[in-house]
Amino acid sequence: MKLIQVFITALKLGCTSFGGPIAHLSYFHDEYVTKKKWISAHAYADLVALCQFLPGPASSQVGMAIGLSRAGIFGAIVSWIGFTLPSALILILFGLGLSHLDVSNHKHWLHGLKVVAVAVVAQAILGMGKKLCPDKERITITILTSVLLLFINSALLQILVLLVSGIIGIYFLKSNEELPHEPIHKGNKLIGFLFISFFLLLLLLLPVLRQVFNSTEIQYFDSFYRAGALVFGGGHVVLPLLQAEVVPTGWVKNDLFMAGYGFSNAIPGPLFAFSSFLGAVSSVAPNGLLGAILCLVAAFLPSFLLVVGVLPFWEQLRTNQVIRKAMLGINASVVGILLAALYTPVWTSAVFSPKDFALVIVGFLLLEFWKLPSWLVVIATVVISFVIYL
Repeated sequence: MKLIQVFITALKLGCTSFGGPIAHLSYFHDEYVTKKKWISAHAYADLVALCQFLPGPASSQVGMAIGLSRAGIFGAIVSWIGFTLPSALILILFGLGLSHLDVSNHKHWLHGLKVVAVAVVAQAILGMGKKLCPDKERITITILTSVLLLFINSALLQILVLLVSGIIGIYFLKSNEELPHEPIHKGNKLIGFLFISFFLLLLLLLPVLRQVFNSTEIQYFDSFYRAGALVFGGGHVVLPLLQAEVVPTGWVKNDLFMAGYGFSNAIPGPLFAFSSFLGAVSSVAPNGLLGAILCLVAAFLPSFLLVVGVLPFWEQLRTNQVIRKAMLGINASVVGILLAALYTPVWTSAVFSPKDFALVIVGFLLLEFWKLPSWLVVIATVVISFVIYL
């Protein structure tokens, strides 16, 4: 029963989570923390902070971790399947039928999707800020983090800022003993160690197998696994790595690569699902559908192995008083990272006119004060955007 609940909830999010990884975390917070109450706000912030340290798509990793805590390893798997399936199917179909599709004339509703993401992210930042930044010290950490990342934004700097915020938390913040705590996943440390070992083994062994065996499948699996294992900073950061793997080798033409990238930004779900499109349109994949599945699994496998491997150790660490004080600072910094992301890329890619801003504040009103479901607000904003700009 829990597996079904996890799958249906993840599938719903996979069908309605527009706006990229930052917006996904906002949708997740609304669904898993506010509505389902499967995880506390502090435990959720801990997960987001952890996934900022791990390579791979942060939003998908958070979903896997919540599925893992709810229904074990199979819960993590069905959570990933549910969240990824809609976007993967859309991208595979788009790739297989690219010559028959034309999305160039649909810029109005595509723009509406970007606009509503601004309202979704703003609402999530407000909600997380109230809970995780209740005093002037943590608000200061949030603002300084945001300001720093607005001046110099990089995945490496994000990790550095989280580390510094944790150190500040240890020495200057007080851990409240009554702070609510929900175990994320106790797990088994031996199993965790085996998963981490398997992650490293594949990372080292696949390039060797690629040279020994003249197999297209191994070449594809190695390229996409390595991209998923080495990228920090979310879905958009993986695109240059994938482009370097598939375009110079002649696997995918650059115009097809860019067309798929543009389309993947207009659909719900994780941007890493773009890997399924590349497998579908590749000129040397086994066949369209098989190549799509192979590339999709290879890109997400490192994230799955790391989440299952790290969480058993993470649960013990986060209950330690020193770690909990560090997490107070890190959680405040996470809000700052989201606040910086609210401006760029979320705001800068969507709000270009007073009409855009009007749509944002109406969407925020419906979400925050009228408490309408996010999927309904997405549909309403897209329709209004289409009517206004048509």
